[in-house]
Amino acid sequence: MNNQTPKIMPVMMLTPKPRPDDRFQLRPWHGLVLIVVCIAASIPAAFAATDPGRASIWDILVQWMPLLLKGFIFNIVISISAMALGTLAGAALGLGQISLNPVVRKLAWITTQFFRNAPWLVLLFFAMFLLPFELKIFGLTIPLPDWLKAMFGLALPVMANVSEIVRGAIVSLPSGQWEAAESLAFSRTQVLWRIILPQCVKRMLPPWMNLYSILTMATVLASIVGVSEVMTLTGQALAAEGGRSDLLIPFYSFVLFLFFVYCYPIARLTVRLEKKFAVKT
Repeated sequence: MNNQTPKIMPVMMLTPKPRPDDRFQLRPWHGLVLIVVCIAASIPAAFAATDPGRASIWDILVQWMPLLLKGFIFNIVISISAMALGTLAGAALGLGQISLNPVVRKLAWITTQFFRNAPWLVLLFFAMFLLPFELKIFGLTIPLPDWLKAMFGLALPVMANVSEIVRGAIVSLPSGQWEAAESLAFSRTQVLWRIILPQCVKRMLPPWMNLYSILTMATVLASIVGVSEVMTLTGQALAAEGGRSDLLIPFYSFVLFLFFVYCYPIARLTVRLEKKFAVKT
């Protein structure tokens, strides 16, 4: 009998592949670092040598803060309104892209691609200058203010992107869902509303939230067409202070801070929902 101890052959250890959860992700400390950078960028201007007879930069900024906050709230109102309108129109357009009618399907696809690939600023000018200033219906005059036309202009690209989100979510579902529903004698409408769309909600929610965050940051484009939102009011405040160059960095840093505080939690929630609703293959 051979009593020798068997030799243990060395085995090369394979490095495991990184999981999707190991990718770089936004962390709360990333936001803190960005805030510190913004504040640090404004410190040199805030403490720059100024005329002793003039008010300090901080006092001027505090004086204009209520007006700037009011303008930022107006940005949020425009973003929510444009998102709601674009979502309703985009959902209908997305369903049109999967229609069995080839004419409806083709028209929905052309409309989606046109507005999806058009510059947002061009669409905004399109809505501002081609829409009438007022509508007359049965002798009743309905004014269309600039902010309302800006909302329509921003809703157009949102509509196209939501259309693609809806179409992509529906197409991503396994074909067995349709086949199983058809075997139970469900109509196409019943399959969509009772089986397909409820499953698509969790797939559509993260990209929809990301689109809203992008839309919120794009609302500053309304300042170019004269809408009194936060960027417009910031320019007016700087002009009222005599165009002091030392106020530029503090004022625009404050605007940047407002958008960051509003959009960063949305980005964090989007990442969390992506992990929660991840499709396991």
